[in-house]
Amino acid sequence: MNAVKAGTRPPWVGFAAAVWIGICAGNSYCFPLYSHSLKSVLGFSQQQLTILGVANDFGENTGILPGIACNYFPPWAVLLVGVFSSFFGYGVLWLAITRTIVNLPYWILWIALVLAANSSAWLGTAVIVTNLRNFPLSRGTVAGLLKGYIALSAAVFTEVCTMLLNGSASAIVLVFTIGIPVICLSLMYYVRPCTPAFEADPSENGHFLFTQGSSLILAIFLLTTTMLKGTLNISNTISYTFIAIMVVFLLAPLAIPIKMTLFPARKKLIRPPGSSDSLVLGEADSKTDPLLTLSSSAANLTSFNDSDDVSDVDMLLAVGEGAVKMKKRRPRRGEDFSFREAMVKADFWLLWTAYFLGVGSGVTVLNNLAQIGASLGVDDTNTLLSLFSFCNFLGRLGGGAVSEYFVRLNAIPRTFWTMATQVIMVLTYLLYASALNGTLYAATALLGTCYGVQIAIMISTSSELFGLKNFGLIFNFMQLGNPLGALLFSGMLAGYIYDTEEAKQGGTTCMGPACFRFTFLVLACVCGLGTILSLILTIRIRPVYQMLYAGGSFRLPQSSSH
Repeated sequence: MNAVKAGTRPPWVGFAAAVWIGICAGNSYCFPLYSHSLKSVLGFSQQQLTILGVANDFGENTGILPGIACNYFPPWAVLLVGVFSSFFGYGVLWLAITRTIVNLPYWILWIALVLAANSSAWLGTAVIVTNLRNFPLSRGTVAGLLKGYIALSAAVFTEVCTMLLNGSASAIVLVFTIGIPVICLSLMYYVRPCTPAFEADPSENGHFLFTQGSSLILAIFLLTTTMLKGTLNISNTISYTFIAIMVVFLLAPLAIPIKMTLFPARKKLIRPPGSSDSLVLGEADSKTDPLLTLSSSAANLTSFNDSDDVSDVDMLLAVGEGAVKMKKRRPRRGEDFSFREAMVKADFWLLWTAYFLGVGSGVTVLNNLAQIGASLGVDDTNTLLSLFSFCNFLGRLGGGAVSEYFVRLNAIPRTFWTMATQVIMVLTYLLYASALNGTLYAATALLGTCYGVQIAIMISTSSELFGLKNFGLIFNFMQLGNPLGALLFSGMLAGYIYDTEEAKQGGTTCMGPACFRFTFLVLACVCGLGTILSLILTIRIRPVYQMLYAGGSFRLPQSSSH
C-alpha cells in the first residue's frame, strides 16, 4: 500500500471518492423502492416479503468479514468484493423481477438479497475505516459525514427513480446491478491509505464545515424535490435539471483538493513517521526509550487503567536486573486492541449494549413506521418515512460535529450524547404511546435525529477507545446490535402485539393507539436502561478523553500504531 505525506491532496481526493462510494453503500436502504414488485410480480405474501426484508437487514449488518479483511487487504480489494456482491445479488433479483428467469426458488431470492445487501457492508466498511485512519484527528466529524452520506443514499436513489426512471422497480434494480459496480470500479483507486497528519491543521476545520454545509443543502434539496415530484406534474426538463443539481452537490467535496491545488497553503512540513526529523514518534524519539521518559499524557493514561498493571519504569528495572522476562503488556484504552483483547473489556460491552438498546429500539419503530402511521389514521406514510430519513441524516451529521466540538472543548466523552439522546428517546416513546393529536410527526423527527446521533457516536467512540488497527472488525461487531434489536423488539415484540390487537378487532388491519402502545412503553423502559449504561460508560471513560484530548486536540498514544 502506497502512503503519501500528511497534509497533501490525496486524503481529500479519497474522501471525495468515498462520498460517492458511500452513496452506493446505502443501497440496502432502498428495499422499499422495489419490494412491491417482488410481491406483485412474483406473487409473494406479506409474510414472505417480510422475511425477504429480514434478509436485507441481515446482509446489510453482517460486516465481520469486511472488518477482518480491512486488516489484511488494501481498500480496493475490499471494495472489489462489494462490487461483485452487488452485481451478482441484484443481478439475480433483476432477472426475477423482469421474469427473464421464471420460477426461481424462494430460497435463491433470499440468498441473492443477502448477497446484494451485504455489498453495503463491504463498501461502507472500506471507506469508513480508510478515512478514519487518514483523518485520525477528526474521527467524529469524518464518521458523521460518511455515515450521513450513506443515510442519504435512499433519498438519492429515490430521486433517480422518480425523476429519471418513472418509478420503475426493475430499472432501479438494474442501476444497482450495473451502476454501483461502475461507480466503485471507477473510484476505488482513490480510496487508499495515506500517512495521516499528527498535528492539527487549522484549514481542516474549514474544509469539513464546507462539506457539512453542502451535504445539509443536498439533504434539504432532495427532501424538497421528492415532495414536489409527488404533488406537482414536473416536466422531464425540470427533472433532469434536478438530477444535475444533485450531482453537483455530490461533487462538492472535490472542490477541496482542487482548491488546495490552485491555492496551496504554506505551512510547516509534517513528515511521515520514521523520518529523521519527524515531529511525531520517529527515530529521534526512539533514541530515548519512552519507558524512561513518560509524558504527562502517558502518565495520565496509566493512572486509570487496570490496577494490577506494573508501571513501565518498574518493569524496565526488573528486566535489567534479570528478575523477570519482558512480556508484551496489555493495551490500554486509547491504544490499538485486538478484537479478542477488546472483548474482555467492560467498556466494550457497555458500549455494545447501550448501542443495542438505543438503535435496536429505534429500528423497531423504523421497520413498523408505515403501520404505526396507518393505525393512527395517517394515509401518506411516505412522508413519515422521508421525515425519519432526513432527521436520521441530520443526527448522523450533527452527532459527529457536535461531539467533536465538545470533546475538543472540555474533553467530554462522546457517549455523553448517547446518554442525552436516549433520554430524549424515552420521552419520544412516551409521546408515541400517548397518541396525542399532532405529535406523530414531531415524535418521528425526534426519533430519527436521536437514531442518527447514536450511530455516528458509536463509530468514533469505538475507534478512540480501542484504536484504528482493528477498528473495522470492532465497529462491525457493534453494528450487530441493529439486526438483533430488529429481531427481538420488532419481530418478536411489536409484531406479536400488533397481531394480537388485530385479532381482537377482527379485521385485516389494526387501528388505534392500542396497536403499538405497549410496545412503546417497553421501548421507553429499554432506553431508560440504555441511559443508565451510557452514564456509567461516560464516567468510566472520562479520564481516557482527558488524556486523548489534552490541550484541546486529539493526540495519539505513543504506543499506538496504525
